Amino acid sequence: MTTVQPFTRHDVTFPSGDSTCAGWLYVPTGVVSPPVVVLGHGLGATREMRLDAFAERFAQAGIAALAFTYRHFGDSGGHPRQLLSIKRQLADWDSALAWVKARRDVDGSRVAVWGSSFGGGHAITVASRHPELRAAVAQCPFTDGLASALALGPVASLRMTPVLARDLAARVRGRAPAMVPIAAAPGSPALMNAPDALPGYEALQPAGRTFRNEVAARVIPTIAAYRPGRAARKVAVPILFCVSDTDTVTPPAQTLRYARTAPLGEIKRYDAGHFDFYTGETFETLARDQTEFLTRQLAPAPAPSTP
Repeated sequence: MTTVQPFTRHDVTFPSGDSTCAGWLYVPTGVVSPPVVVLGHGLGATREMRLDAFAERFAQAGIAALAFTYRHFGDSGGHPRQLLSIKRQLADWDSALAWVKARRDVDGSRVAVWGSSFGGGHAITVASRHPELRAAVAQCPFTDGLASALALGPVASLRMTPVLARDLAARVRGRAPAMVPIAAAPGSPALMNAPDALPGYEALQPAGRTFRNEVAARVIPTIAAYRPGRAARKVAVPILFCVSDTDTVTPPAQTLRYARTAPLGEIKRYDAGHFDFYTGETFETLARDQTEFLTRQLAPAPAPSTP
């Protein structure tokens, strides 16, 4: 009977831009130079919000995993806090890749990226810029800011205009940012206000931690203009798109159109909501599918077996 590969988890930090990112590095025990996958999360989320669950499954399959938190969030550095900058987050991905490639306990020539939700869009962008990667996974990916804005609804979008104006003024004056909720009830001004958004985000919180449900409002126009799905056609490595057929946050029809342009793309569809991907039986199915894909692309050493 095949058994899972034991692993150790290390608390790590790595430099990025003017500060540092905090992360967890999972290393399969007793495996020499395992391949490695880098994991990044979605809008305002931190690695404690179920990235560890996916990283553990990959490590059990003999694949090292770095789950990191973007600057300005969680226990990573960066000021002001809760600043969601697409440019800075993509720089954090580049820094994470450079850091794992320089380590001696993983194989820097066999690297993949994994992103979920907003991080799934980043994974597409990063993979298009790093042809040396072996693979990429984009889970319920944010692929088109305009499509997501339309899903949010024009009324809710317009209601964020005053706080956006206040935050842009605060930026000019060097004052603390004006915040907008990440998730809120339907009809309320927030980056996400689908019925499952707020309970979905709250369900990802580990016990004893308080989720800061807010980001600096200045990100709103940059999210609307961000269309990482367009980069799918430039991804030269195998990429797995895990798409929710009932996604209320990242509309699946547009995601599927982009996914079909990836030269080496694979698509798996799930009859489960955006936030269902992280827990329960849907998580188990996703973890199996993604582990199978990454094992094919990264060729880790086999886990030990027992009679």
